[in-house]
Amino acid sequence: MSKNRILLMFFLLFLLFFSISISQQEEFISYGFAGGGSINVSLNGVAEIEESGILRLTNNTGRIIGRAFYPQPLRFKNSEGAGEVFSFSTAFAFAIVPNPEYPTFGGHGIAFVLYPNREFPGALPSQYLGLLNSSDNGNATDHLLAVEFDTVMDFEFRDINDNHVGVDIDSLISSKSAAVAYFDADSGAQQPLNLKSGRTIQAWIDYDGTAKVLNVTLSPFSTKPISPLLSVPADLSQILHDEMFVGFSASTGLLTSTHYLLGWSFKMNGMAQSLDLSSLSTLSELSKPKKKNSKFTAIIATLSTTVIVVMAALLAAYRFYCSKNAELIEPWELEQGPHRFSYNELNRATKGFGDRELLGFGGFGKVYKGVLPSSGAEIAVKRISHDSRQGIREFVAEIGSIGRLRHRHLVQLQGWCRRKGDLLLVYDYMPNGSLDRFLFSNGAAPPPPPISWVQRFRILRGVASALLYLHEEWEHVVIHRDVKASNVLLDANLDGRLGDFGLAKLQEHGANPGTTRVVGTLGYLAPELTRTGKATTSTDVYAYGALILEVVCGRRPIEPKAMPEELILVDWVWELWAQGRWTEIVDPRLIHDGYDVEEAELAVKIGLLCSQPVAAIRPTMREVARYLDICNVAEVPDVPPLPPLFSSPYAAAASEKARRGETGEDFVHSYPSSCSDKVSGASLATGWGDGRRSGTRGLLPGSMPSTESAEIYELNDS
Repeated sequence: MSKNRILLMFFLLFLLFFSISISQQEEFISYGFAGGGSINVSLNGVAEIEESGILRLTNNTGRIIGRAFYPQPLRFKNSEGAGEVFSFSTAFAFAIVPNPEYPTFGGHGIAFVLYPNREFPGALPSQYLGLLNSSDNGNATDHLLAVEFDTVMDFEFRDINDNHVGVDIDSLISSKSAAVAYFDADSGAQQPLNLKSGRTIQAWIDYDGTAKVLNVTLSPFSTKPISPLLSVPADLSQILHDEMFVGFSASTGLLTSTHYLLGWSFKMNGMAQSLDLSSLSTLSELSKPKKKNSKFTAIIATLSTTVIVVMAALLAAYRFYCSKNAELIEPWELEQGPHRFSYNELNRATKGFGDRELLGFGGFGKVYKGVLPSSGAEIAVKRISHDSRQGIREFVAEIGSIGRLRHRHLVQLQGWCRRKGDLLLVYDYMPNGSLDRFLFSNGAAPPPPPISWVQRFRILRGVASALLYLHEEWEHVVIHRDVKASNVLLDANLDGRLGDFGLAKLQEHGANPGTTRVVGTLGYLAPELTRTGKATTSTDVYAYGALILEVVCGRRPIEPKAMPEELILVDWVWELWAQGRWTEIVDPRLIHDGYDVEEAELAVKIGLLCSQPVAAIRPTMREVARYLDICNVAEVPDVPPLPPLFSSPYAAAASEKARRGETGEDFVHSYPSSCSDKVSGASLATGWGDGRRSGTRGLLPGSMPSTESAEIYELNDS
């Protein structure tokens, strides 16, 4: 009896090891996804299987998701969190066909995915590929491995181009990526490959569990190239669970593509079998007409012609009726990325652009507060007149610059809307308005609360870090060209964010700046600008120096009502610094409330170094940020001797305007990113550059009220 029990135990153990072996040797191959010999797949989203057996993950509809997964989870290791991941290999054939209206643009891509389940709660389409969303992207708890075949360049995820392969681990910022290519079997040379060509492409993904390396290989042929396109060291033991689902996800955004899967091979602990592409269904079969009775065909053709004529007439009438309000997609929009709001969504958010939501207005349009109905997030919507050529130009400039930037001390552009009668920009709402509003209450009723030295110094450091990012740390050099207190917005924590990129200029790192028209705000313009017409990072440094002195002194760079010797702030501060009397220029409100004398001295010293008339000896923003971080006056270079009076290019003009009793703040301005809000009984200039006035209840990103109404003129290079 005991002997039989022992035999039974061995038999059960054998079955156990056999089942484990089978699970570890999981293998399948499917030439198509319909009919005999094909594997079953679990579909969700808009994914469908065509009659030809081709699996269509998405169609040409915007912002959709399609997924297809092997129905049962596969075992990838022995025990949760401790075991080594088995080797695995897959080969699959896919094709991406872009929208025929925009054949050179893809949207958005397809990904091979390993995930703990077949559901992706909260996952978004567009650049998220139906896998993650903005809140869980990058979380270690995602346990996601994906190889993306991406056809849109998204700067948020640091994409290298709009035709790349990337390995994603718990984040859509790829661990490693490469432009799509394959190695020719004869010459061994790398050949480019276009994901958006509509051509069938075969991909191989192989993970070596011993060497812990993931290889990705592509080819438009049936034979696997010897060399992989991507080879990524990756220990997946902490990423993969014991069991994972295997499959594919694709999505579309503003731009669309149809994503197809034509065949799939997979093997655990071995190399997956390559697919013979000649044995797969072709995309042309999807459009092949079926044979029909000729008489029936004639009747259908006649009816179809009649319907088409009637529909064409109705469509023409509809287009004529809606032409004034139609939303358009123009070529320049397609270059900026997928972040586009519908007009109806913004109309609801701002309650029909109602007067109660109006935050301010100016020469190029109005700014409204809004609440997105989908998320409840507060936004600021700048609505610009379509008739203004200058407004359109700067609308595009602002999307092209701030729309692709990501920094905690920059005002975030969430998106835009382009409609025939309107241009709209959507920003994060800044509840505390501008720094300008706190430094100069401008007679607003009630006045804003006082801002402490601690808050001022923190704001200066934040703006410095933002300018450092723009000048050196982003992929291009961004010259802001309008750094000033009214363009520094304060969030709910009174942290400063630099806004209004309507005048921003982009250039390559190391490139020589070109000559352009001189733009900016009088009082912040570097001396060399009027001579050379060349905006550089050093001209931004000069404007930042004026901002520092503005914050410390609680005074504008040009003060028409001041004594003649105090008219130009930088010249006045420089003279008192040379006499050792710099504390006399500190904002009286700071003296009353208390301030850190050493930090204030440091700030004044840095402000003067940035305000030097010779560009070559000004510090860089990296040096400025370092000086502010070490917070030691002794380690900052000495301020040179007092420069000649009227060293500033605007001094003579400001003196003459003061003599005539006019303001000293002149603009060469496109349109600001925001303006002030209205308050009954208050009257302040909005900073839109047309002399109109409004009050300041709350502000949004970008330019804030200037001191008084401002005359506009251009300083042209003569």
